[in-house]
Amino acid sequence: MARTREQLIRKGMTVAESKMFQEDKVWSRYSNDKIDIGEALARVTRTLYKAFPLDKALSALSIGSSNEPQFRLLETAFRSGLYLLDIEQEALQVVRERILRQRTDHVYTIAGDFRQILCDSRSAQEFVCSALGGSRMELVTLHHSLYYCEFKRWLSLFVNILRHVLGERGAIHAVLMAPDQNEFGTTGWLYEHFASRFCGHHNEQDLQILGRQFQAVEEAADCQVMMKQSRIHFAADDFEKFMAVVWMILLYPGVHQYSEEQRREITEFMMDEFWAKQRPLWQLQDHLVIYRRIPFAGLI
Repeated sequence: MARTREQLIRKGMTVAESKMFQEDKVWSRYSNDKIDIGEALARVTRTLYKAFPLDKALSALSIGSSNEPQFRLLETAFRSGLYLLDIEQEALQVVRERILRQRTDHVYTIAGDFRQILCDSRSAQEFVCSALGGSRMELVTLHHSLYYCEFKRWLSLFVNILRHVLGERGAIHAVLMAPDQNEFGTTGWLYEHFASRFCGHHNEQDLQILGRQFQAVEEAADCQVMMKQSRIHFAADDFEKFMAVVWMILLYPGVHQYSEEQRREITEFMMDEFWAKQRPLWQLQDHLVIYRRIPFAGLI
């Protein structure tokens, strides 16, 4: 039996309470986001493999994306150690179960808030000594995790990663929604439309600006800083799944708190302007890759 409009609205509001890793699973299934990330990650990995001897095992730190599909690529490519840092215990538990079931003993889960750990120089050094066993990484990834860190802290975060976490030769790969808000139907437009109205918040998180800022710091002297932009398509086969991703984009409840009345307005808007018209969501997506002491032009 077909659900009534009101039933769909209620379902769309209720799913706002889902865990972030569950919402991301829907996004992964019904968009080409992870394909886009995986393709770029493969090019970064290929660059690193070319830069090191064939018999050297590499290590990586994944920040805030422990349960995402690219885990499989990281697990196979970084056999010296794959460290997964995440604040969400449910996501880490999924990985812990997989580690035991598939006997991937080189994968380690670390519960913690990367903002507290890596935005401060001393705590970043302590983290390397304690959680990473004193080892530096050949790769550090931040795949959609920067949403939860204020833009003004980004530069110090990346400088600390370069100083204390990344090895003498290696790469940082960051991926994030572009803040473009001009095109109706994009996630950037959607976020600006509701977060600015209801929370007075404007998205200033721009990887391209960070890339230009980073090029000016002393630590960038021996680095290649590379950027590109992709276009991501999302369309689900169920309104509840569709709204789960909308709440993830609007950072509810992890960052912004929308009242019940506001959540209803958002849900009704998405029903009338997107779901009823079979209109997909689009995301303009930025990639930033920083290669350190790679003696040839890296891939992105």
